[in-house]
Amino acid sequence: MVPGGLEAVFLENRDRLLRFLAAHGAGEAAEDLLQELWLRVSDVPAGPVGQPLAYLYRAANNLMVDRHRTARTTERRDREWSEVSGGTIVGVSDAPASDRALIARQQLQRAQAALADLGARVETAFRRHRIDGVPQREIAVELGVSLSTVEADLRRAYRAMIDLKGQFDAE
Repeated sequence: MVPGGLEAVFLENRDRLLRFLAAHGAGEAAEDLLQELWLRVSDVPAGPVGQPLAYLYRAANNLMVDRHRTARTTERRDREWSEVSGGTIVGVSDAPASDRALIARQQLQRAQAALADLGARVETAFRRHRIDGVPQREIAVELGVSLSTVEADLRRAYRAMIDLKGQFDAE
């Protein structure tokens, strides 16, 4: 299927959007933000957009603003928590309770199994990008596939992880 509308404009201007994100403070998160933008663009119902490139730049900027706000909120929350909880108490372990550690190990095993079910290439692309921090272009070269294939593999992995998180939240 040939992409149309916003997807086509996105694909034509992918490099420009990536440079925009990097130049406007996204830094190493530029690829992640671009991936998130792609997910949002691919979910937009088909319909005319007056200035699609301007729309994409605005959406990219909004994603950066959202990420910045989230980071500030997280930092403030962590700082306030440390102030309220008084930090580390001598003689008391900071390690999580054993039941929480067991649950975390079980969830990790389920996540690993979900990734393995997607196939070796998808699992490798996800691990190399999300855990090792390797840019998508390098992963494409390593795997001998196109950049769009790596992006598609990452979308599949992200969807699987989102679905799994939903299961965890429902339990």
